[in-house]
Amino acid sequence: MAEGYFPKWRQQDTASGRVIAPDERLAWPQTVAMGVQHVVAMFGSTVLAPLLMGFDPNLAIFMSGIGTLLFFVLVGGRVPSYLGSSFAFIGLVISVTGYAGSGPNLNIPVALGGIIACGVLYAIIGLIVMAVGTRWIEALMPPVVTGAVVAVIGLNLAPVAVKGVSGTAFDTWMALATVLCVGLVAVLARGMVQRLLILVGLLLAYALYAVLTNGMGLGKPIDFAIVAHAAWFGLPHFAAPVFKPEAMVLLAPIAIILVAENLGHIKAVSAMTGQNLDRYMGRAFLGDGLATIVSGSVGGTGVTTYAENIGVMAVTKIYSTLVFAVAAVIALVLGFSPKFGAVIQTIPGPVLGGVSIVVFGLITVAGARIWVQNKVDFSDNRNLIVAAVTLVLGAGDFTLKFGSFSLGGIGCATFGAIILYALLRGREASAPAAM
Repeated sequence: MAEGYFPKWRQQDTASGRVIAPDERLAWPQTVAMGVQHVVAMFGSTVLAPLLMGFDPNLAIFMSGIGTLLFFVLVGGRVPSYLGSSFAFIGLVISVTGYAGSGPNLNIPVALGGIIACGVLYAIIGLIVMAVGTRWIEALMPPVVTGAVVAVIGLNLAPVAVKGVSGTAFDTWMALATVLCVGLVAVLARGMVQRLLILVGLLLAYALYAVLTNGMGLGKPIDFAIVAHAAWFGLPHFAAPVFKPEAMVLLAPIAIILVAENLGHIKAVSAMTGQNLDRYMGRAFLGDGLATIVSGSVGGTGVTTYAENIGVMAVTKIYSTLVFAVAAVIALVLGFSPKFGAVIQTIPGPVLGGVSIVVFGLITVAGARIWVQNKVDFSDNRNLIVAAVTLVLGAGDFTLKFGSFSLGGIGCATFGAIILYALLRGREASAPAAM
C-alpha cells in the first residue's frame, strides 16, 4: 500500500506509558493538553529572544505558530518539532541595529533584511540536501558536533535563567520551589498528569507564589489589573524589512548554526523514537528556512526547531506530530490576544525562571543523549577535544570580534566545533587524553 504524504495517525492509549510515535496520536483532549504544554515549554525562549532584541513578543508567538505549521506541511507531518525564536540571532541583531537593550528596537527593519537573507541561505542548503542527500552535512556535523551544539544552547541559556531569579532571596527560593514542583510531578505523578509535568509544575508554582505573596505578603504580589484592562483581540505590530548588504552579509551565516541545531534535533528525535528521519532532513531545513523568511518578512524573529520541546518529548515519550500542529494553532490564537500577553506578564519571574532552569537543562541533556545514542567514542582524543572546547566556548559565551562584526558564544561554539573536527579528522588519537 502506497504511503501517503501525511501519516494516518493511529490513535493510541497512553495508560500503558508506551512511546507515542510521530505517526500516532492521542485522544483529542489529551492532544490539546499536550499542545498547551508545548506552548508553555517554548514560551519562555520564544518571548525572551524578541525582548532581548527589541521585537514584539506577541508577533514572535504568532509567527512561531505560522512557522511551525509551515514546517509541519513541508515535512509531511512526519518530524515532530516546534519552531520558535532563535537565540543565535541575538548578538548580531543587536550589533547591526545598535539596540540599546530596552524598549522597542527602532532599527528592526534592517535586521529583518538580514534575517530573510539567512532564511534564503538556509532554504538553499535544504534544497541541496534534498537533491544530494545528507552525507556531506553529516561529514561536517557528525554526532559529536551536533550533540555538543545542542548541549551548548542549553548551557549558553543557563545564565539567563539563573540571572532572572537572583534578584532577592525570596526569588531564588521560589525558583527552587518551582524546580521542585516540576520534579515532583515528573517523579510522583502518573498517566497524563506526569506527561504534562511542565504545565502542571508551572501552575502549582504559580499558585504557591500567589499564596506566599498576595496572601501572606512575603514577596512582590501578582498584579492582575493588567489582565483586566487588556483587550481580548488585537493585531501584533508588523514591520517591513529593509535590505542593507552589510546586515545581510553579517546575518546570513547564522544559517550554519540553524542547520547544526536542526540536524542535532532530528538525530535526537530519531534516537528517541527509533525511527530514521534522515530522509526528511532536507525538507526540514527547507521548512525552517522558509519559516524564517516568512517571519522576517513581517517583523518577526528568525526561527529554529526548539530543543526545549524536544526535552519535553524526551520526558513525556509523546512524539505525535499532531501535538505540534495543535500547539501551532494555539500560538496563532494567542498571538492575536493582548489579553493573553497580559496573563503571561503575570507569571512571576522566579516561576518562569525556575521552569526555564528545568527546560534549559533538558536541552543540555538532549545534546548528551545524542552522544549516548550514537555511541560517540570519547576515548578518541579528537572527539574529546571537539566536545570539550565546544562546551566551554558556548557555556562561557566566548565572543569573537572582527571590527563591527561580533560572533557570540553559540556561533563561536558551532563554527568552532565544525572547524575543529574538520582539522582533526585526519588524525586519529593514539591514546586517551590525560585527565
